[in-house]
Amino acid sequence: MHFLLKVPSAISLRAALRKSLQLCSQSYTVSTSFSYEAIKQQCRLEVPEYFNFASDVLDRWTKIEKEGKKNKNPALWWVDGDGKEVKWSFEELGVLSRKVANVLSDACGLQRGDRVLLILPRIPEWWLVNVACLRTGNVLIPGTQQLTVKDILYRLQKSKAKCIITDDFVAPAVDSVGAECQSLKCKLLVSEGHREGWLNFKDLLKNAPSNHQCVTTKHHDPMAIYFTSGTTGSPKMTEHSHTSHTLSPGSIYRMYWLDLTHSDVIWSTSDTGWAKASWASISTWIQGACVFVHKMPQFNPITCLSRYPITVFCSPPTAYRMFLFNFFFPSSYTFKSLRHCVSAGEPINPDVMEEWKVQTGLDIHEGYGQTETVLICANFKGMKIKPGSMGKPSPTYDVKIIDENGNILSPGKEGDIAIRVKPTRPPFLFTCYTDDPEKTAATIRGDFYVTGDRGIMDEDGYYWFVGRSDDVITSAGYRIGPFEVESALIEHPAVVESAVVSSPDPIRGEVVKAFVVLTPEYVSHDPEEVIKELQDHVKKVTAPYKYPRKMEFVQELPKTVSGKIRRNELRQKEWRK
Repeated sequence: MHFLLKVPSAISLRAALRKSLQLCSQSYTVSTSFSYEAIKQQCRLEVPEYFNFASDVLDRWTKIEKEGKKNKNPALWWVDGDGKEVKWSFEELGVLSRKVANVLSDACGLQRGDRVLLILPRIPEWWLVNVACLRTGNVLIPGTQQLTVKDILYRLQKSKAKCIITDDFVAPAVDSVGAECQSLKCKLLVSEGHREGWLNFKDLLKNAPSNHQCVTTKHHDPMAIYFTSGTTGSPKMTEHSHTSHTLSPGSIYRMYWLDLTHSDVIWSTSDTGWAKASWASISTWIQGACVFVHKMPQFNPITCLSRYPITVFCSPPTAYRMFLFNFFFPSSYTFKSLRHCVSAGEPINPDVMEEWKVQTGLDIHEGYGQTETVLICANFKGMKIKPGSMGKPSPTYDVKIIDENGNILSPGKEGDIAIRVKPTRPPFLFTCYTDDPEKTAATIRGDFYVTGDRGIMDEDGYYWFVGRSDDVITSAGYRIGPFEVESALIEHPAVVESAVVSSPDPIRGEVVKAFVVLTPEYVSHDPEEVIKELQDHVKKVTAPYKYPRKMEFVQELPKTVSGKIRRNELRQKEWRK
């Protein structure tokens, strides 16, 4: 049957999800013709009092599979590039995640609401733990494997996590700081081997029962916490509820940006430490589609897109640039299965979008969002794309450009990108910065949540990204706070002070550049040797991806009369070159 997606005057999210499951269990084609303005006006989302993604979505797909009403597309398809492969149906995902839930509750002794720090690469167990925490009511805290000992210590102490789940690569770092983490009660190792003081995940999973009763969760119950980078302090804990974390990417996100149907295979290249990895899976599974995962030792997307039947590709602009400029892309190459491409994490250059269209015949649908908000703006399916624009606001948000007093600015004027939160706060916005009411309150200006990013809305209602008002650097999809890099540099005896800003890069979009004032003892040293020494130092002190790829030695840094470093001046200098 042919089904035209429509948005009624009021959508009950629980009912909409059930309707989606019913429709996806039949054979149908989604029509992507729609009026953006009509959807925006009619989209009034009603949040259910109780919602749990595991029981309300995943278990329903299992039921549909058992009834023979779903195609044979797996829920998860994982490959490692060396011939190993895992394919799980929704039923298998359900059985295994319930076993992991029993491991968390029984062997680990975790109670509902306890926090779990998860640091794993792109392996199937990462997805199992995500679903298991939904079933047990534990609050998940994902982290990238590039975290240093210092980063891990900070996260364990700040979050008061009761359990950490990781692999052989990270376990030694955890052991080196475990004694300083009073809340940490359980260490779970995902490994074929064993380690003293750790429970073995695979042994426990093998012997765990597969029967588990999913907890009942209210829409506002905490579900996940993500550490975000800032410029004036340590990373903040961004808390999401069962509504903001699962229902947001499951609505407009999947239908009109990712353009997913139940027969799709989507590949999102996001690091497992970032919220995007979870949101991509959630939006895919609501539609009954397949999450494709490749544990790549080296990033070469052409191999996956040419070898596997991937229909939807979601990646930061870096991947597209690598295709076009790093000679990964054969001339006039066509990916037989690929039909829809999206990009997020940083602005994508118009010339990259245009060249990609020439080479593949496909548009890149850029999206813009934050850890706190999920999707704010996007070039939705069926919309006219203006290269370089973030598109139009998600119908779930009332987005405006405002001035420093909270007044709405007219088209063409630069201001702060903001979301209306009064009189009613959108249910898809993050709950708070955990244990930090002052920073949570600081995000509100008048009737709006202020994103911290600057932008412009044109006469047609399209939004254009200008820059980050808080100086956060986005490089190859990673958000990097200057404060963390500057703090690492100042620990080295060669550094008097430093200022870290973004610098343009043809592949990564932008990279970290450090302006450094040297101590007298190091001024006469070979500059290239000092740069190498400082770069290696930063890699050891903080996550390696944060190190300054560019460095310039200066006699002094530009400052305001009050002594604050004028990073904006340095950044503008870089981008004018």
